[in-house]
Amino acid sequence: MDRSLFYYINNRWSNDVFDAVMPFIRNQYLWVPLYLFLLVFVLTNFRTKALWWILFFLATFALTDLISTQVVKALVERPRPCADPVASELVRMLIPCSYSYSFVSSHASNHFGMAMFMFMSMKQFSKRWIWLVFAWALLVSYAQVYVGAHFPFDVLGGALLGVFIGHRTAIIFNKQFGGLQVN
Repeated sequence: MDRSLFYYINNRWSNDVFDAVMPFIRNQYLWVPLYLFLLVFVLTNFRTKALWWILFFLATFALTDLISTQVVKALVERPRPCADPVASELVRMLIPCSYSYSFVSSHASNHFGMAMFMFMSMKQFSKRWIWLVFAWALLVSYAQVYVGAHFPFDVLGGALLGVFIGHRTAIIFNKQFGGLQVN
């Protein structure tokens, strides 16, 4: 089922526009302006809690990245689609194959972890737009499958890991600092 869904996303549902856009969507440097905006936004609006929030945000990222790469990938050792003996002949690689392990997707883990942390720590501040953080994480995760870097279950596993870690760090932050409200 995982390989079939991968084939549909990576091959059957492809088009020239997504072929051009998706490699950029999954590139971490594309999102630097968003991270800078978030940094300025938090520092400007939440002065007293801003540095703690930034520390917890970075800790969330560090934990998701460390656990996904150093623990889960090392334990599971699932090959990427480009190195998978069954799927490799059908993969459309839109980025170079890294040949590192695939399960779980660190991109998905990192982005869903950050999204969950932002959602839970900022939801008191803005109920309207805060849901967009999950659309952002989903878009980056979908791009991982589209470009051929991960199977869908790699992304799902990464998303679940990220949501769990982001949830835990947000609970600790909210318990200690009460979430973010405008000063």
